[in-house]
Amino acid sequence: MEELIKEYALGYSMLREAIEGLTEDVLRYKPGPDKWSIHQILIHVTDSEVSSTSRLKKVLAEDEPLLISFDQDAWANNLGYDLLDREQYLLLFQLLRSSMQPILEHLTSEQSNRIGVYPDQERFTFKELLEFRVRHVRDHLAQIERVKKAYRENRVSY
Repeated sequence: MEELIKEYALGYSMLREAIEGLTEDVLRYKPGPDKWSIHQILIHVTDSEVSSTSRLKKVLAEDEPLLISFDQDAWANNLGYDLLDREQYLLLFQLLRSSMQPILEHLTSEQSNRIGVYPDQERFTFKELLEFRVRHVRDHLAQIERVKKAYRENRVSY
């Protein structure tokens, strides 16, 4: 659990590192009509963090709470992600992650095994939900690298 908590704490710096030095052209580049730009990915990661931080806290505070997800494509398509301030969202991500640190640093093994339940009755422990948060950032870091590569390849082809 200790390594998981450490990686969770590094999420913000990993995202920052992934976009360091990128131009606005690269940040706004969409590799396909149904693909997200790096800018949109960062907004999504933060929106997901807002939702998941609430779920994590519910699992720690309530007995087998109902956990609700959100439709990520609907949010991306209907909330004007291109118009949102990326820096504000990155700051929000950083604040959400850092706000969880004192809770995680004092987490007991009993707490890490607390359960949350989704509407389809699928059950997850707090630890599993935290693992998903770490994996979510990793997956989107890989997606950011794919967008950067697509941008470079697109620029070379002209």
